[in-house]
Amino acid sequence: MAPVTNRAPWISGATMSDLSPGRSRWAALTVLCAGMLMIILDGNIVSVALPVIQHDLGFSPAGLAWTVNAYMIPFGGLLLLAGRLGDLLGRRRMLLAGLAVFTGASLLCGLASGPELLIAARFVQGAGGAMASAVSLGMIVTLFTDPWERARALGAFSFVGAAGASIGSVLGGVLTESFGWHSIFLINLPIGIAAVVGALRLLPADRGLGLGAGADVLGGALVTAGLMLAVYTIIESGGRSTGHTLGFGALSLALLAGFVARQATAPRPLLPLRMFASRNVSGANLVQILMVGAMFSFQFLVVLYMQRVLGYDANKAGLALLPAALVIGAVTLLLSARLNARFGERAVVLAGLALLALGLAHLTRLPVSGSYLVDLLPTLLLGSGFGLAIPALTALAMSDATQADSGLVSGLCNTAQTVGGALGLAVLSTLAATRTDGLLAGGTTEAAALTGGYRLAFGVGAALVGAAIPLALLALRARSARRTSEAKAVASTA
Repeated sequence: MAPVTNRAPWISGATMSDLSPGRSRWAALTVLCAGMLMIILDGNIVSVALPVIQHDLGFSPAGLAWTVNAYMIPFGGLLLLAGRLGDLLGRRRMLLAGLAVFTGASLLCGLASGPELLIAARFVQGAGGAMASAVSLGMIVTLFTDPWERARALGAFSFVGAAGASIGSVLGGVLTESFGWHSIFLINLPIGIAAVVGALRLLPADRGLGLGAGADVLGGALVTAGLMLAVYTIIESGGRSTGHTLGFGALSLALLAGFVARQATAPRPLLPLRMFASRNVSGANLVQILMVGAMFSFQFLVVLYMQRVLGYDANKAGLALLPAALVIGAVTLLLSARLNARFGERAVVLAGLALLALGLAHLTRLPVSGSYLVDLLPTLLLGSGFGLAIPALTALAMSDATQADSGLVSGLCNTAQTVGGALGLAVLSTLAATRTDGLLAGGTTEAAALTGGYRLAFGVGAALVGAAIPLALLALRARSARRTSEAKAVASTA
């Protein structure tokens, strides 16, 4: 019998033991978190600077939206393909390429002197962000094979994503006011360069499976075009005619249906359909779509409520969200791994969803003259729920992934979150706007009409999370008794 080693098949010339102490897995995790922080920050930091960008570069109101759209479309569309290419060509190689592309595009964004160059650079930036994001989870799962350590690593990674989203709004206002809008892109340069250097030094080289193991060119074209068109349709649905939305939505569905048919018949499919036979892979991603879609109503619409109804400025609104970010950080870093080990990820997901539903339900009673302490601070329930649910869902989604497919499943998780966020934001903001217009037409004051629209959106968000609870109960697979007892033993000695 061959000796058992801890060598992962994607590592060439390095074993897990080679990563300590000089090539520590935790130092490698720091590199992955730094890259993710840069990408998450950029996704949120731009929104604060949009009015200044519009004034300086002469954007039209419709054109200004493409500063965001040009990033979101390639980011959402390329995640799945980038994840699979990471499996085939090597995950470190894909990560390095993504970080380099993102950093270079950030420089172009910072130097842009007109709308066309900024939009083009943002498109390239979104592609680089997808390349780096798609393989990060897969690398974490392969680096951390012990369930307890993996849970801690996923908790830290989830914290970076949640904290980056909250910090981005505050940092965007500070940088724009102090150094101009160019600085929100140029700040990525030192972070990106440090992440590339760290990845070269700390992440093990990998061979990948080779293009022959799944280089389905037609499938890649179909899924990338279908997802890009889906993201475009979602983000444009609020400002376009119904015919435009239905037409592009139908074309997107046709492309994605063609992709599924192709994967069922391709000799080397890009996305083996057997993956969806796993209840945890399918169930966790469906729950993520509903949960992230609902959570976006909190992140986006609560800020609008604070600014347009309560009169907060951008910096004050960003600071008001920091307690929720701190709670997410405390839960993901200090509690999630221990709770997952003791009670199982499925139980933790259900508890997190219940807290999210309670937090959103609380927001349905927001008054026009709201108080931060009474009406907004209790939304820390949302931070607690999200901090519990997202690491557990990620762990469940990745639990049935083989090392050969972990990059693809990682890309699938990121795609679910991106599509869920875009869909939730489009639907809930449209519902809020429609309700507000109806109340204004009936003679309601602007503040009361806006509040009524936000209440409706939060109620729908609570319903989405409510729908995710029975889905999680039915679809997610509880851990085996043996694994649970082993994990409890680990947690009790940690």
